[in-house]
Formats: sequence, C-alpha cells, structure tokens
Amino acid sequence: MSQTQSGLVVKEQSGFFWVELEQGDIVVCRLRGRLMEEAHSSDIAAIGDRVEISLHEDGTGTIEAVEERRSMLSRAVRTEGSRGAGSPEREQVIVANADQALFVFAAAQPAPSFRMLDRFLVTGEKAEIEQLVIVVNKIDLDEDGSVRAQFKIYEDIGYTVLYTSALKGIGLEALRETLKDRISVLTGPSGVGKTSLLNALQPGLGRAVKSVSRYSQEGIHTTRDSELVKIQSGGYLADTPGIRTLMLWDVEPEELDAYFREIAPYVAECRFADCTHLNEPDCAVREAVEQGRISRMRYESYKSLRRELEEAYAL
Repeated sequence: MSQTQSGLVVKEQSGFFWVELEQGDIVVCRLRGRLMEEAHSSDIAAIGDRVEISLHEDGTGTIEAVEERRSMLSRAVRTEGSRGAGSPEREQVIVANADQALFVFAAAQPAPSFRMLDRFLVTGEKAEIEQLVIVVNKIDLDEDGSVRAQFKIYEDIGYTVLYTSALKGIGLEALRETLKDRISVLTGPSGVGKTSLLNALQPGLGRAVKSVSRYSQEGIHTTRDSELVKIQSGGYLADTPGIRTLMLWDVEPEELDAYFREIAPYVAECRFADCTHLNEPDCAVREAVEQGRISRMRYESYKSLRRELEEAYAL
C-alpha cells in the first residue's frame, strides 16, 4: 500500500509537479487520473498548493488531493485543443496560497505605468492575497520627490509602498524582511531593475528566478514552467512570465468597484444600486472624485478597466 504524505508544490512543468515534503525531500509527481479530468477549465494543482501525495517504490509520487486554497492569483488565457476543452478562455493559476504579491515599478527609466499597477492591484484584490506591496525601485533617480508624491496616493489608501535602489542599497533591509518566511509572488514591467534588486538581496537570486521564467506553448498561452525559489532567510519567491501580462479572470463589470479600496466605501451611497459610476446622477463615487476624496488618476483607471470588462462580456 502506498504511503501518503503532505507537501508543497514548488515546481510545475509539462504536467509534472515537484512536491517538497515536510522533511525537505523533493518528489516528482503526476496528478491522479480523476484530478486530471477536472483540469480542463482551470489548474487543479499549481505552485504554492498544499497537496497529499502517495509515494511509489521508484521514488515518484501521485497527487491524490489538493487542499483548499487560501488565495489564488489567476489570469484568463485563450486556448486551443484539448487543454482548453474547446473553450476560448480558461483560468491559469499563477500561484496558489501566496501570502503576498509585490509589484515592482521603477521611479524612472522607465517611468511608472499607474494603469498597469492598478490592473495588478485589482488582480491581487480579487485573489484575496493577504498583503499587496508596491516596490518602487531606482528611487535614487527621484531627485525632486515627485515620484514619491505620486505613489503616496497608494499609501493613503492602505497599500504598503517600499522605496528601493539596487544601485545605492536603499530599502533592501525592509524588502528582505518583507520577503522573510512568506510565499511571495513578484512581478513588474521590464527594465525596472528587478533582477538587480533580487541579486542585491541575495547573490544569484535574480539569476535563479530568471532561469525559471520561461514560457512554453500548447495551443495559445496555456502551459508554462513555474517554480518557487527558496530564499536563504526563509520563505519562497515565485516569478512566472504569466503574471507580466494580465487579462482579468472572473471579474464582472458590476463587481470591479469592490476591488478599488477607496471607491468601495462610497458605492452604497449612490442613488442607484447598479450604479456604474460613469454617468448616473447622484453618484457618490463621482462626487468623491470631484471633492478630491478619491484620486482622479485612480478613478480614470477604474473607468478604463470597467469599459474593458463590459466589452469582454458583450462578446
């Protein structure tokens, strides 16, 4: 009879799962057949999942069950063939049970894209990840403090914002402490100095993370290599290419306002229960924008995402 043990999925590649057991051993596993049948519309197992496996005499294993997830960072992907079960879209789970997501942007070179940041934040809120952190790298280039002033909007609505510079060694200890003993997913646009930042935290860490950020294709954007990289100070770091471009998954237009922290409290005060906050009379959200209680920049991001979702649902 096979021995059953608990473990953490730390790597996924082409239908194989590397599971780290409590004592530190790594076992390469496949999904039990009945679980594979459930994987058409979404990923049944992903990095970060806690699983129960049966061990075999040859040292491999089979995933028998996947524990209920605390959080799930996902995106919508278009598929072809059997992987998508004939559907134009399926859910791709980027990482399960992440304790936090860190979104890295540069203070300059390139200039931060706040629309992109807001998209990441909505995805993080939808995923119910416990902590969402904004990392502003290359802060040494913010000579007049204007970039800090822009990001203060996010601090004011409750997000943790860390200011770092890999070149100057600024903010590294705070970032190192944030990552310690947690499962973290880290992403950001290209050119923001993420690899340099990780290497400054731990020699070779940026290279280790980058080496697992490869993308293979079956149909269209349906498979990928994903891995949790162990951090010397404790914890794991996930960085997958799938998170760099996000099509929002399972977010209906009517629920978008709930994922903007500063907009959500005003929704109940609107005249109409189904207010879109775009053009209805007596809209408490638009009134708060006019009075400066909601950032106009964030409100414009909300409008852009709302229209995108309405177009997607119309199709």
